[in-house]
Amino acid sequence: MLATLVIGLREGLEAALIVGIIAAFLRQNGRRLTQMWIGVGTAVALAIAVGITLALVEQALPQAAQEMLETCIGAVAVFFVTSMLVWMNRHARNLKRELEAQAGAALRDGHALALAVMAFLAVLKEGFETSVFLLATFTTAGAAGLAATGAVVGILVSVGVGIGIYFGGIRIDLSKFFRITGAFLILVAGGLVIQALRTAHEAGWLNGGQQQLADFSSFAGPGTISEALLRGVLGIPTDPRLVEVVGWLLYTVPVALFIYWPDRRRVHGFAAAKLQFVTAVALAVIGLGVLGGVALAPQQSTASRTPASISLPELVALNGGRLPIGITAQTDPGPFDARWSTGDVTTVTLSGGGLATPRTVSIALPDTSATAAQQSAERTLWGVGLPAALLIGAAATAFSGIRSRRRALKDRAASSPDTTKERPAYALR
Repeated sequence: MLATLVIGLREGLEAALIVGIIAAFLRQNGRRLTQMWIGVGTAVALAIAVGITLALVEQALPQAAQEMLETCIGAVAVFFVTSMLVWMNRHARNLKRELEAQAGAALRDGHALALAVMAFLAVLKEGFETSVFLLATFTTAGAAGLAATGAVVGILVSVGVGIGIYFGGIRIDLSKFFRITGAFLILVAGGLVIQALRTAHEAGWLNGGQQQLADFSSFAGPGTISEALLRGVLGIPTDPRLVEVVGWLLYTVPVALFIYWPDRRRVHGFAAAKLQFVTAVALAVIGLGVLGGVALAPQQSTASRTPASISLPELVALNGGRLPIGITAQTDPGPFDARWSTGDVTTVTLSGGGLATPRTVSIALPDTSATAAQQSAERTLWGVGLPAALLIGAAATAFSGIRSRRRALKDRAASSPDTTKERPAYALR
């Protein structure tokens, strides 16, 4: 419930702020609000229709297709919340001033309808994001009823704040508010990353990195408060897998550093572009290094081992970690001559190595086809998927560096005094 409450409050407040500021501006300028409210109502109806449609489509699909759709919805939700965090981190401080400037320009140009369109698009965007985000969060919530209640309460509170802004009775430090709630949303989005990776595995898209790293079942048992906090709020399962932990770290750590890095230590202009280029090169080098390392790593043989001779440790390993009955390490140290027989049950007849008489032992050889498939999945994940993600990140960071450099050049040109003066005619001769 807490997660959906914060989501509803945060997303709803963004739309309520824009609508409240536009409505107050129109009222101050003696303009009617009819067109704006029509746009807001239409956007709300469309957002609700999107959420209902997605939920109905998901329920109508077979199980595997449901997992695929949940993976896509989770990925889109993570993208939305990340873009929201980045945008608000940049614009929250001057949001009111920027909106009033845009509204004033629209009124001066005689385009009052543009303000209604602005309110419509703002509510539609936030409503669509809320629908996707809440639908993804409901899959991790233990009780759908409580999750829906939290979302409704958060949206109603945001509407109340918007009304207060319209009448001028509420003042909010937007920068501080969004930074506080941003920390919680980063953790919630990290849980959505885990959930998307889990459903991708269940859909058959991601079969590598499924080694369980921890077991929180004793700490967060079913129905406990800790289970509700861990799974229902943060979206962390009680049996996190390797790829899920890696995905959570790769998301939460960079986003948290970007959002909460101290302003006094941020670099700007050409220094920011240089840092982005260096980061891009580092990501590319790491990606290529991982790609080459996995490609050159020797692949473990999955062929059945039926050697003519077996040492005592090999025999113990083949027998599930135990010495076969009738063989002791002190009197039968090995190695043993082996004669294999395959059928419904694989057996090996051992002789020598201290044995007075031959011994026949049943051996459970590993399923070589399953082992080969698992090795292929691991190499695909760590040798292809991870390097590709790093290289894409490098390309995106380099592109951001190019944009930063262009902005720095433009700012330097704008701030530099115009030293080009018209020279006398005689100076051209």
